[in-house]
Amino acid sequence: MSDSNWTDRIAGERMAVDQLFNDQVQASSFSSQQWGLVMTAVEFEIENPEDADDARIVADTSKLSSVMPEMERVANQSPMGGPGGDSSGGSGGLLSGVKDALGLGGDDGGIDREQLAAAEELAQMYAGDLQEKLESKGKWEEICVLARE
Repeated sequence: MSDSNWTDRIAGERMAVDQLFNDQVQASSFSSQQWGLVMTAVEFEIENPEDADDARIVADTSKLSSVMPEMERVANQSPMGGPGGDSSGGSGGLLSGVKDALGLGGDDGGIDREQLAAAEELAQMYAGDLQEKLESKGKWEEICVLARE
């Protein structure tokens, strides 16, 4: 089942929720750039689309761990885009970055479990806000019908 029909249909609502959600992102431990990485890895699904009253949007965060090493690199950059104060003494470079991306570098591939959990929680909050937006606009039932197809 392709969910592009319903996800394409909610682009305007997503943009509105993005703007409203900025306050929650700023209150979190994530920078705007890090949140952007989170959103590239998250996909939204509708559970139980057969019944609009029981249906809900959920964030599929199963791919989130793939962007966590890059989120760490973003966090360690100085505001001017150069390396930050965290020099771990490692050789770094391209090979190290490739190893990290493949999960072969270091102890756990650069994944901060607390940060991962925080990103998952924030993504679920976003999904809830998105559903509320669709419901308030009277589009929820239509979106559930599209999600069934």
